[in-house]
Amino acid sequence: MQKIVIIPDSFKGTISSGDAGKIIEEEVRSQWPEAEVIRAEVADGGEGSVDAFLSVLPGEKITAEVTGPYGERISSYYGIFGETAVVEMAAAAGLPLVGKKLSAGKTTTFGVGELILDALDHGAKKIILCLGGSATNDGGTGAASALGVRFTDTKGNGFVPVGESLSQIAGIDMSGLDSRIRDAEILAMCDVYNPLCGENGASAVFGPQKGATEQDIRHLEKGLEHLAGLVRENLGKDILQLEGGGAAGGMGAGAVAFLGAGLQSGIEVILDAIQFEQMLEGCSMVITGEGRIDGQSAKGKVVSGIAKRTARRKIPLLAIVGAIGDDIDEIYEAGVSAVFSIISQPMTFDQIKMCTHSELRKTARTIFRFAEIVKSI
Repeated sequence: MQKIVIIPDSFKGTISSGDAGKIIEEEVRSQWPEAEVIRAEVADGGEGSVDAFLSVLPGEKITAEVTGPYGERISSYYGIFGETAVVEMAAAAGLPLVGKKLSAGKTTTFGVGELILDALDHGAKKIILCLGGSATNDGGTGAASALGVRFTDTKGNGFVPVGESLSQIAGIDMSGLDSRIRDAEILAMCDVYNPLCGENGASAVFGPQKGATEQDIRHLEKGLEHLAGLVRENLGKDILQLEGGGAAGGMGAGAVAFLGAGLQSGIEVILDAIQFEQMLEGCSMVITGEGRIDGQSAKGKVVSGIAKRTARRKIPLLAIVGAIGDDIDEIYEAGVSAVFSIISQPMTFDQIKMCTHSELRKTARTIFRFAEIVKSI
């Protein structure tokens, strides 16, 4: 009897990890009714991370009103598991919250800091900060401001920086940082290994998907470089080329600099939490997926984390995705057996959102029917 593990990421802005997994499971059971099927929710630190933890650990989702990406008040959430809180950055500063209003230089992570404060008020002693899916490029200064760090300009006036105003920071005062942060364990889950700055940094690689033009990217890059210099001078921490520092618009570097966080691969934390290695025992095939797959997916994303473990056991890994980007060979080298796109014709994002569920179902059905044909040859 076949054993199939289904473990997709969310398709950003279109379908959750849980819903994607349910559709794939239904099509697997339709084709192979006798198969043993295990389905799990997963994320790499971005959208869906709280739900991924809640799917395997006893806890609850706490709602809180916080500051949104553009300063508006929004309803957000985090997960609480005893004395551990899981704070999802995307829930307060994520791309789905801004829609088409993309402007990496003007968005803030202030609401992320407010979520952390609320978690501390609920008794959290450990904070797992899930980085990924952000619409921001402020180096975590907004979140730090919410937690009591004071940034000042050349005249000594305090302000909350955003990406476009990082270069205006002249001083960093850590004395007002909430004392509970110093006593808590902070773990930041990264979905990428990119450094803060440079050609592989936060602004250059992720700025365009957050609405940044080439001119914007140059300005944002200078701002992050300036911030890194001040952190080195004032706090004695070198964050410029920190691996993972470029995650979530520099929030990885900011979490280390201002909160004393440790950085860890988000997908590795999740896979350990859901006991993925046990799921793989006797497994004949693993099916994963995400909204877009390209060379960047081989660097710390969900697919690469899963592929690393399936490759060790020589288990076939199929990836069903929205879009297939450049450098796909890197994905195959990482251990993915085959990649299939659910998009069969040019579409706008609004059109894609309308048909993701149906196209995912049709694609999964086609793959599994073809797999059955191949078995009989």
